[in-house]
Amino acid sequence: MRFVTTYTSKRQVTGYVFLNILSLNNAELAYGEQKLLHGAALTLVAGERVALVGRNGTGKSTLLRVLNGQSDLDDGECWRADGLRIATLSQDLPKTLDQSISAVVAAGLETNGASWDHDHKIERIIDLLDLPANQSMAASSGGLRRRAMLAQALVGEPDLLLLDEPTNHLDIPTIDALQKLLLSLSSTLVLVSHDRTLVNNIATRIVELEHGTLTSYPGDFAQYRSRKDKTDQDEASANRKFDQNLANEEVWIRQGIKARRTRNEGRVRRLQALRKERAARLSKQGNVKLKLDTGAQSGDIVALLEHVTFGYGQPLIEDLSTQISRNDRIAIIGANGCGKSTLIRLILGELEPTEGKVTRGTKLRIAYFDQQRSLLKEAETVRDNVCEGSDYLDIGGKKKHVAGYLADFLFPSNYLNMPAGKLSGGEKNRLLMAKLFAQPANFLILDEPTNDLDIETLELFEELLADFAGTILLVSHDRAFIDAVVTSTIVFENGGLQEYVGGYTDWQHQTKPPPVEMTKGNATSTKRSMRKIKTNQRLGYKEQRELDALPEQIEKLEHEQTEIQTEIMAGDFYQKPEDEIKEKLAHLKTLNVDIETAYNRWQSLSERSEG
Repeated sequence: MRFVTTYTSKRQVTGYVFLNILSLNNAELAYGEQKLLHGAALTLVAGERVALVGRNGTGKSTLLRVLNGQSDLDDGECWRADGLRIATLSQDLPKTLDQSISAVVAAGLETNGASWDHDHKIERIIDLLDLPANQSMAASSGGLRRRAMLAQALVGEPDLLLLDEPTNHLDIPTIDALQKLLLSLSSTLVLVSHDRTLVNNIATRIVELEHGTLTSYPGDFAQYRSRKDKTDQDEASANRKFDQNLANEEVWIRQGIKARRTRNEGRVRRLQALRKERAARLSKQGNVKLKLDTGAQSGDIVALLEHVTFGYGQPLIEDLSTQISRNDRIAIIGANGCGKSTLIRLILGELEPTEGKVTRGTKLRIAYFDQQRSLLKEAETVRDNVCEGSDYLDIGGKKKHVAGYLADFLFPSNYLNMPAGKLSGGEKNRLLMAKLFAQPANFLILDEPTNDLDIETLELFEELLADFAGTILLVSHDRAFIDAVVTSTIVFENGGLQEYVGGYTDWQHQTKPPPVEMTKGNATSTKRSMRKIKTNQRLGYKEQRELDALPEQIEKLEHEQTEIQTEIMAGDFYQKPEDEIKEKLAHLKTLNVDIETAYNRWQSLSERSEG
């Protein structure tokens, strides 16, 4: 929102002008028989931050190309304000890698026209994103290349910034920095991302692309989900009424000769229209049906690491001792290049430690989801990647046709003979899931499994992992996914590795600096120090009573927190009923918030009491 005097499409509100910078009207776009846009409409307002959501394959990336003029519509209009500067970050990393990072960033200014402070802008954005200016793209990691392309998009200070999965290949610290950067920009933002935490923190509006149409939901992602659930319930109710009406008409049409003599042709045509409408509804894309076969249990110890050191010159991992037990759910967190994938390869036995010893447990059946998708053979068909020439798979002791199995992962029959290399990023991830889940496993190793997946598939994946009766080792930059899946973390920080109970949010809470006077001492000494606070004129009677009661209240909350954390860490916790698991995890999150709130209240009252 800003003062403007030039453009023509405006809405005046209390002295400010909300500027319409781009609009899409009656947009039509189809690839073959698939309609990606059908009568779609969208208006973008200056300064807003829009998250574009929808299932894989619905056309979100295509829509971004329409908005920036790279793709044309079959019909309809895409209007852009005069002189509108648009920058795009696409999903795919650049194929030409012979340039330096500085040259790649400079190309962003060339795209948006010359600039009198050309060098200053390049230096500023390179410094902001902590990029090595003279390093070649070829020598850079995927995460570093991604940041360089983001810098290229930002350096020209665009009016409209289109970001397609910007968190792919980025580590959590970089995602946190990206989030702060995006919040500080004055550009209008359209964001496609599976990162629910980022979307919830960034978006001022959610736009859903579904079956070719665009539906707008003002507010953040949590508000969108609430409204979407209500819409889905209303749609389900309407569908039930529709189906009942259709059933009644089908009974009528099947009546005998007497009924046929008296029926009117208008009613027959309406019945035919009802049949077509229901067929179209049933042909819409459904949900992925994920199911894991755990097979036999592993031994009690899955992996034992004793004083493990590994590195080339400078150790990536130094003197690490830890144990992974059956049914553990562990996330490995750290910056890109710190050694997360190396630790996985040590546990798998693909690498041998420089010092120390790694002992792997017995009866292990490992399914390894690697972020490079190296298990996929891109020259082979979708069918052959899963069943290698056979028509049937053995899933949980039962024979299942490959077409039916792949349909559970949203691959229609015409995809079976398509080369895997032609699939989108999200489709390749689904195919890799189908390949891995076709085999029984009791130890899942997941290295960045969430890249390119749509949010609905992500949430189904979380439910699947919640029911998995085996061991999980996860590397992910998706903060919400980590919180939903794991019960402990191994974190690369301060030059070493530390272990914490809980997920990403729990780790953040445990590493926050303690409040004033709240030391790392035991609960008794903390309670005693808190009780030293005396009544002061700055506090009223009720506030003083509240302050006096807070130490005991915090102690009880922390005791309950410890009990639940111990219960969750037990090996049989995730074998309990689903409702009980969800209730315990939700209660733990509530306790974490309550404890932090109580500490903050204690600190506030303490400071006032002490003057």
